[in-house]
Amino acid sequence: MQAAALLRKAERGVRVLRSVAWTPQVAATFFARGARELPEVVYTPGDPAPALADVDAARQLLDGSSPVHGWLGRVAGVIASGAQMLASVGTREFHRLSCELYGTPTGRITDGILCPLDLARHLDETLDHFTDSNLLPSPPRQDVEQVASALRRAVARHFEEKAPQVEVVDYLSANALAGARYIRLRRGASFSDRDVYQLVHHEAFVHIGTTLNGVEQKSFPVLASGHPGTTRTQEGLAVFAEFISGSMDLDRLRRLADRVIAIQMAIDGADFLEVYRFFLGRTHNLQQAFENARRVFRGGLLTGGAPFTKDGVYIEGLLRVHNFLRAVVQLGRIDCLHLLFCGKIDIEDVPAVAMLASEGLCEYPRFLPPWAADLRFLASYLAYSAFLNQVDLSAVRAHYAELLGCSAASATAATARAATGPGDVDGSRDSGWSL
Repeated sequence: MQAAALLRKAERGVRVLRSVAWTPQVAATFFARGARELPEVVYTPGDPAPALADVDAARQLLDGSSPVHGWLGRVAGVIASGAQMLASVGTREFHRLSCELYGTPTGRITDGILCPLDLARHLDETLDHFTDSNLLPSPPRQDVEQVASALRRAVARHFEEKAPQVEVVDYLSANALAGARYIRLRRGASFSDRDVYQLVHHEAFVHIGTTLNGVEQKSFPVLASGHPGTTRTQEGLAVFAEFISGSMDLDRLRRLADRVIAIQMAIDGADFLEVYRFFLGRTHNLQQAFENARRVFRGGLLTGGAPFTKDGVYIEGLLRVHNFLRAVVQLGRIDCLHLLFCGKIDIEDVPAVAMLASEGLCEYPRFLPPWAADLRFLASYLAYSAFLNQVDLSAVRAHYAELLGCSAASATAATARAATGPGDVDGSRDSGWSL
């Protein structure tokens, strides 16, 4: 337990997103120069020494081979790498450590075959047939004060006396930002009806919920630590929450896919301007395109080849969380789902948290999203979803292509993509293409 406290202390000094943030002046100068020059960004490298000292002290206390010892050892390694990554901000080493901590678009998921880039490209191609406006002409918009009021009501009902403050502020790089004790909205922003539900289910019910549950873990306070080792699962759980609650929409899903594609573009050598123009072609919004590109390049090299890979975890995390949940239903262990909400953990940490819970050292999570508190629908959905992998979708697609009068060429191409599996457009398997 002393080691867990030391790791919690070490983690507090490794604030990744804060360390790689850009000032508002960077965007202002970029647009003042006609969006034709690379942004000018200055970083202050972090001092890794304090965090590394606490990590070393914690490691000296870890003498054992139980799942809990393994978990704390992994946490120690992640925090140490995170501190070293912030010490190398603005360099190629930052990118290398980013890949180590957050993965890459071409890193294989648990099945050892597919990768996040496969899903991103699959979504990009499939969703190209639709837009939100196609499916719902003139979707309703809400101003920031309406959204703030709706959020205040939702978090007050769910969190009661622990409800975070909902604030409207003059400057944010995005429309909304959430922390453990606040949700901030940018003054002047407008939101769709789905944006509101996404904020509630993603930011409040998952991110804030797991933070507050982690704070209650007095025996192992490190469960409140949102370090890079938990990001993939926590973001995946939050995106899954958008799906299972019916909050997801096409524009949101396309944005998540485009982030993965853009990260791979930057890894392959695209600079900030090229990625900015890629996003501009998708959004036709100057500020949004800049913000999306900024997320890819913050902390890395603006000239290309060494981006920040964190934003790939949304797609990869969704795949991992969804597959984990399908597996635990088939294995009769859906009880493991609630363990994901005990604090900030990775899926691979579940055995350790289960051991702590069995020994009374991990409190049952107080705050659970509605879909996780009542598991009847989720278990039904996952049991059905697990069977779908056995269906030959290429044969089904060919049947309905004929029935619906789709062109033979498009049906053949779709079937070929499904049969080829991961690979580039020409069928090569270098970087992955279809899911």
